[in-house]
Amino acid sequence: MTDVAEAPQAAAPEILGGVAPYLMVPDASAASDFYQRAFAAEEVARQGDGQGRFMHIHLRINGGSVMLSDPFPEHGCPHVPPQGFNLHIESTDPQAWFDRAVAAGATVVLPVQVMFWGAKYGQVKDPYDVLWAFGGPA
Repeated sequence: MTDVAEAPQAAAPEILGGVAPYLMVPDASAASDFYQRAFAAEEVARQGDGQGRFMHIHLRINGGSVMLSDPFPEHGCPHVPPQGFNLHIESTDPQAWFDRAVAAGATVVLPVQVMFWGAKYGQVKDPYDVLWAFGGPA
């Protein structure tokens, strides 16, 4: 994908899923690269400020949309470390998702295991302090 300053404006890709998380992370471009390795994300759009920061990067992960942007403190959007949520990926093979994320550089928070509710579940934290959870059948 190219910075908006380098490419003509294309039609916006369809947003998939009922709720699309929009993450503000330091170095959204590097985060997109990481999410592509860790979560098999497909980058479908990006719009930058022409100076290396991105106000919008649109990813597709496991059938849904995830959006990224860099912080823009001069516009009232400073970076604030994420807290109080996780992004959950439900699949038939949560261990495979977990293993790929760890191999890409995510930190293990909770290894995948069969939980008291009868499903497999595990968690990792990415280099941007976002907590990701993986769940599926036992």
